[in-house]
Amino acid sequence: MKSFSKQVYEIVEQIPFGKVLSYGDIARIIGSPRAARQVGWAMRNCPDDLPWQRVVMADGTITGGEFAELRKAFLAQEDVPFLPDGRVDMKNCRWLGSLDMPSSSAKTEKTACEQ
Repeated sequence: MKSFSKQVYEIVEQIPFGKVLSYGDIARIIGSPRAARQVGWAMRNCPDDLPWQRVVMADGTITGGEFAELRKAFLAQEDVPFLPDGRVDMKNCRWLGSLDMPSSSAKTEKTACEQ
């Protein structure tokens, strides 16, 4: 069985350019809907070659302590839309696509972000 962190990283690796998922979204995909905090812990050790900037809070808040501004800059380069208060516009940018994960309930490749 794969470790929790490995499952998280496999999902993060699939988030397309210009799209985002929340920590809770990832927890639900893994099949542990109450494990958003554990997803956050896994993301603290996320390999640098993964699109770690594409994981945000459910309300679009960008976390990351000293890296929050860097994360926001990376998302802006991907044309991710932001709300006036600086949060990611989750309504229009949450990735709804199918993931290559057995516990995913998503069936089709879709994106909510209008580009």
